[in-house]
Amino acid sequence: MKVLIYGGGAVGLGLARALVDSGCATTIIDIEPTVTALRTHGIIQSGVLGDFAINPERFTVYDSILKADDNYDYMCVCIKSYLSEATAQDIASHYTHKQTPIVLFQNGWGNAEKFISYFDKERIFNARVMTGFMKQELYHVIITVHADAIRMGSLYHGYGKRLLSLAEALTTGGMAAEVVNDVVKYIWAKMLYNCALNPLGALFNVEYGDLGKSEYTKAIMDDIITEIFETMHRAGYTTHFSNAAEYINVFYEKLLPPTAKHRSSMLQDIQAKRKTEIDALNGAVVALAQHYGYEAKVNGIITGLIKFIESTYTGATC
Repeated sequence: MKVLIYGGGAVGLGLARALVDSGCATTIIDIEPTVTALRTHGIIQSGVLGDFAINPERFTVYDSILKADDNYDYMCVCIKSYLSEATAQDIASHYTHKQTPIVLFQNGWGNAEKFISYFDKERIFNARVMTGFMKQELYHVIITVHADAIRMGSLYHGYGKRLLSLAEALTTGGMAAEVVNDVVKYIWAKMLYNCALNPLGALFNVEYGDLGKSEYTKAIMDDIITEIFETMHRAGYTTHFSNAAEYINVFYEKLLPPTAKHRSSMLQDIQAKRKTEIDALNGAVVALAQHYGYEAKVNGIITGLIKFIESTYTGATC
């Protein structure tokens, strides 16, 4: 089986490692200096899922999709949400195979909408990932936390049986994955978790567990979650929890403790003076709420605070 991974960041390297170990012919698309680092060192993975080393001869890496074949069985998109539009354009312009499923391993809400502007809905799938990936070096990914299996499916056409072989390969390689017929519920469950923790962890430069210890940050997170439930209700979406109160109880008792030592990916972006994914997280909630005549005030304030920090960068990279 041939798999193309568009984006050699932390998530992309974690997936690539699992796919190579499962026997897939794997190609990674990224830019320099990542391309040279991967060709020189291969892929190293360490952390809670074990330690692995993949020699560079076992996979292929290019600096452009133009150099790749056009007959992959799957394409896994592992890039930041703010690059979705440009990535969809790049793939649509240079990848000619019209049937390859495109699976979005991305944070946030709204990525699929950008891709279906360029591709048939039947080709676009989403994956919800509840694993913490952090890059130690350009070729070294650390798995900091693993809370659940990857869940993959379609927002548009029910059960994604076309993804069964990909899920099997990832699982065989040690990255458990399942195909589900209600992936939208998993995505919104992650939105609840991410929107509550990711920006606050960045704003206050603390581990997730610290946010759950303070009555002040808990009050903010409770408001964020409550606004998201109201927005979901107005937009016609549901998740695995019937209301905000039920989710908040599970959030503090079961979801937060296993990830108490985790640090926000948004914090890593801010420390590196990179653009964050706030527009696809709390910002997406604000936009969706406005569309349905509701004001998600706290999510709006959080979005504004992160955007202010981004505006202070000097020599920032995006």
